[in-house]
Amino acid sequence: MSDSEQRVIAITGARKGIGRALCEHYLEQGHKVIGCSRSESDLEHPDYLHFQVDVASESDVKKMFSGIRRTCGRLDALINNAGIASMNHVLLTPTSTVSKILDTNVIGTFNCMREAIKLMKRNRYGRIVNMATVADPLKLEGEAAYAASKAAAVKLTEITAREVADMGITVNAIGPTPIQTDLIRSVSKEKIDRLLQRQAIHRLGEYRDVINVVDFFLGDGSDFITGQTIYLGGV
Repeated sequence: MSDSEQRVIAITGARKGIGRALCEHYLEQGHKVIGCSRSESDLEHPDYLHFQVDVASESDVKKMFSGIRRTCGRLDALINNAGIASMNHVLLTPTSTVSKILDTNVIGTFNCMREAIKLMKRNRYGRIVNMATVADPLKLEGEAAYAASKAAAVKLTEITAREVADMGITVNAIGPTPIQTDLIRSVSKEKIDRLLQRQAIHRLGEYRDVINVVDFFLGDGSDFITGQTIYLGGV
């Protein structure tokens, strides 16, 4: 598939933040975008279709991808952006919070990958991009459950990449630094500043940084790159 052709791209967690920025970016490029979130979206575009989905729900995800198959007939790319975080000391983190994080970040990633692969293998072409985090390699205090969930997403990326390589599907991941989204809104400026000093490049990430790497993974020239994770900021 040529980079100039219209692609069908599914983006989870699409209502706001990074997911919304990715939707707008690929719509501007002329692609068909399917977004999903647990709430309705106010994004209106003739090439945009939104599903109200909890990615941790197997039945919800199956219904969404069945809808993509009926509406579009194929799927070229999946960006697994949906995620939740809780930044707190282990002693202050209830098990219910850990379960919610794992349900969305691990089971949700797995559910969407599996159903996307079922569609992609028909055309023997696909690009999957999962979301990791710098909280994993930096071993950030207060983010044990979140970092563990994203470490699991990286391992899903690496092993699934091997399982689907012969289907013409690549699976990679990107680990953003903190970006001004809801995920870090409750974190103190002091803590964010300390985190930024541990990066080689001492600034917050921006949507364009994430989009740049996703573009790279989705590009036709990246057909020989799979099972990789790129961390931003120089961690």
